[in-house]
Amino acid sequence: MIPPPTEAGRASTRERVRRILETPRLQRVVIAVIVLNAVTIGCETSSLLVDRIGGLLHVVDRVTLAVFTAELAARLYAYRGTFFRDPWNWFDTLVVAVSFAPASASTSVLRTLRIVRALRLVSAVPSMRKVIGALMAAAPGMLSIVGLIILLVYVSAVLATHLFRDTAPQYFAELPTSLFTLFQVMTGEGWPDIASEVMGQKPWAWVFFVGYIPLTTFVVLNLFIAVVVNAMDDQTTSAEEQRVEDTLTVIAGELARLHAKIDELQASAGDRHPGGKAAAESSDMAGPR
Repeated sequence: MIPPPTEAGRASTRERVRRILETPRLQRVVIAVIVLNAVTIGCETSSLLVDRIGGLLHVVDRVTLAVFTAELAARLYAYRGTFFRDPWNWFDTLVVAVSFAPASASTSVLRTLRIVRALRLVSAVPSMRKVIGALMAAAPGMLSIVGLIILLVYVSAVLATHLFRDTAPQYFAELPTSLFTLFQVMTGEGWPDIASEVMGQKPWAWVFFVGYIPLTTFVVLNLFIAVVVNAMDDQTTSAEEQRVEDTLTVIAGELARLHAKIDELQASAGDRHPGGKAAAESSDMAGPR
């Protein structure tokens, strides 16, 4: 009869699985499988390819889903309770769960969402995770910039409605129309036609457009970039500080083990020569005569 595995044996097995999951080779394999699956799902949109190699595409899709499921189950086994503390693990679980939606007319949208498996590249590639983390860290600053944009566009739309509603009613007749027009101008789409039509009757209108376009397009865009870059710099600094802290922790541990070893050697030497130690102590107590 085979004895049941002990708790120590299970822990060592989990540690081995964890080391395997964290190897760069396995991570590269997972990335390659994600890319392959994204390509096959894209090929399924071609009726010509489906007619010729539809069976192969289906087999590849099933195999990649099995790989994703096995990798996710291995991570759940290796990390146990800590698995759900990582938001990226929740993301991967949701992506894999969507892939198990049955193929029916009512769930055709869910089946189409299989392509979100390609988004697992975000969680598999550390540099992509860093970018997403920077965007999340920059969210409060970006919300402030969005609020500034909304305020600028609203004020400009009210001014444009009062100034140009009679000149170009198709663009500035009402406030909602002006808001959409100025949003279009802010994106740089078709603004020369709008400005030319308004300036045909009001030549001084160039002052409005020359002031509005740089302010909302270039300045605000640069603010967005500055906030994101600053967040990425902060993340890089935090990562470097964490590495320094980990290095110092390792050094402190090594020093503690070295001190313990020295104390052990000193105690061992004292046990081997107790007479010499006692004689040395008596000599010190007697002192010179």
